Amino acid sequence: METFSTENEENTESNSRKLQAESLPKSSQVSVASEQGDNDGVLSDEQLESLLLERTDHVSRFQLGQFYFERKIYEKAFVEFEKLKDRDVQALYQLGVMYYDGLGVQENGEKGFKIMESICKSKRRQAEPLIPFAQYNVGRAYYEGKGVKQSDDVAERYWLLAAKGGTIEGSIKAQSILGMFYSRPGEPSYDIKKSYHWHQEASGNGNIESQGALGVMFEYGIGSPRDVQAAFECLKGAAEKGNVYAQGNLAMHYYRQKLYNQAFEIAESVAKLEEVETIAKVTDCLVLYVAKGIALGCFVYARCLYKGYGVEKNEEKAINWFKRAYKFDPETVARFQDDMTYGYI
Repeated sequence: METFSTENEENTESNSRKLQAESLPKSSQVSVASEQGDNDGVLSDEQLESLLLERTDHVSRFQLGQFYFERKIYEKAFVEFEKLKDRDVQALYQLGVMYYDGLGVQENGEKGFKIMESICKSKRRQAEPLIPFAQYNVGRAYYEGKGVKQSDDVAERYWLLAAKGGTIEGSIKAQSILGMFYSRPGEPSYDIKKSYHWHQEASGNGNIESQGALGVMFEYGIGSPRDVQAAFECLKGAAEKGNVYAQGNLAMHYYRQKLYNQAFEIAESVAKLEEVETIAKVTDCLVLYVAKGIALGCFVYARCLYKGYGVEKNEEKAINWFKRAYKFDPETVARFQDDMTYGYI
């Protein structure tokens, strides 16, 4: 069987532990616009900013900070949140996110961690809805070892606390992360049944990353009986919502089913993606799995080109796409190259 070698690329441990912050839900412009008698309930950014700047109450000032935060005008957002931090827990929370990730202020993981930890312990009534969000972020800090000594055990404890919140966004994020946390072979926490359970919980609550993960578990019988139809439904559903890992695996699903035209079409679109971190932020998916999805798209695209499945055969072009797949995720390429070598695909 054919094999393809490339220069070795570093697949860093830092990428495998890089998680997304759990920010507050986006604020609604409709209520502010409606107060002004706008029938559509929609204001332009300029109108909304001007309106909020005119107001002096702390709710409006928080909305102004959130307005800037959502538009990535982080320096102005930081100024507004800093003014409110002693009386508005939401503003304090956003400062924690900004310090931790260096948004509009010099990155300070320890300060961001301490803010989130203080919210977890807060007895203030206003803090209650934010506690699952803060618990997720404290777990993230322990998992990454940023701002605090690294500890998977403590990260797990905080995520389990956050996950109890059910359908709250911070809780759903924790449920999905627990699914990932328990799925890592070779780690003391590895428990594929727990992984399946938490991905089921998160997917049922609308998390597209867990929906894609479930698709892969059904596809290969990991943590559950193999179910090709359930795999297809999960992968297709998550792929349509922008999950790149699901898109790459859907291309491979079609390829395994010998539906080469569909496999080529999806693989081609995924293979040409570039900005891994940007995609991860937009889709709220892990950087590591976005990279794996693109690598898988490149691999299937290359395989179709090499064999002439769904496209005119072009071995030279195929080899370049195999190399590109390796650049994004060597582990994915090694796994499927073995399958290719032994005739499984």
